[in-house]
Amino acid sequence: MRIDIVSVFPEYFNVLDLSLLGKAQDKGLVEFGIHNLRDWTHDVHHSVDDTPVGGGAGMVMKPEVWAQCLDDLLGIEPLESIEQADAATGRDSSAVLVFPNPSAPTFTQKDATELSHAKHLIFGCGRYEGYDGRLPAYYAAQGYDVREYSIGDYVLNGGEVAVSVMVEATTRLIDGFMGNHASIEEESYTGSEGLLEHRQYTKPATWRGMSVPEVLLSGHHANIDRFRRDEELRRTSALRPDIIEALDCSRLDKKDRKLLTELGWIVNGDHPRSKIGR
Repeated sequence: MRIDIVSVFPEYFNVLDLSLLGKAQDKGLVEFGIHNLRDWTHDVHHSVDDTPVGGGAGMVMKPEVWAQCLDDLLGIEPLESIEQADAATGRDSSAVLVFPNPSAPTFTQKDATELSHAKHLIFGCGRYEGYDGRLPAYYAAQGYDVREYSIGDYVLNGGEVAVSVMVEATTRLIDGFMGNHASIEEESYTGSEGLLEHRQYTKPATWRGMSVPEVLLSGHHANIDRFRRDEELRRTSALRPDIIEALDCSRLDKKDRKLLTELGWIVNGDHPRSKIGR
């Protein structure tokens, strides 16, 4: 996989050389290109932003600078107008353009899984009041897969943190990235149901007067699996009821149904429903 990242602070991504991401590069699983957006400016101040049209606080990143950068990374010639987009559809269709945006849909494990199958990802890190709103539309009109994501209901100083999150969530799903692929399948949000993961414990069995659950010491794998499944259901019900509401009732076994009923859910329809409403 080829990943290009564009930022006005390219040094931020030195972190990509660490830990498993660094090893993945050494093994040839992923190749990074980190680019300074200011390299595509033509004025003495290397300006990448301007005042917002219509007034308002802050500055907006200029589309012409971004477009010159992205055109180069995509290996395409600029269009004189969006009306020419039909003739350009399909160029470098392997590339997916990703822009962090606090106003966009939330990035999920499903999105990370989809991106992990791409051959070429281009991430653009916005700053200030963000990038010109015409930018995603311009490339989408040419047939590119353009995605905008938020990583949560808050605002950051720039897109670098969000891009780092998305890159890590995506690349760890590439075949060969993790030494033990089973560890990915067992983690939070990685299964088809997306339940929160059960708590994990290690030795010693008793630490500062606190013991691990007895069932985990029993060696009875079926009981251990049931204990972990129940804890996943309990934690998800308490912390992320929206995930419970999305479960397919037809895939729940009798013990799942019994526990969810005890937790205040109605499980006799297509999806669980809270008895008290939300």
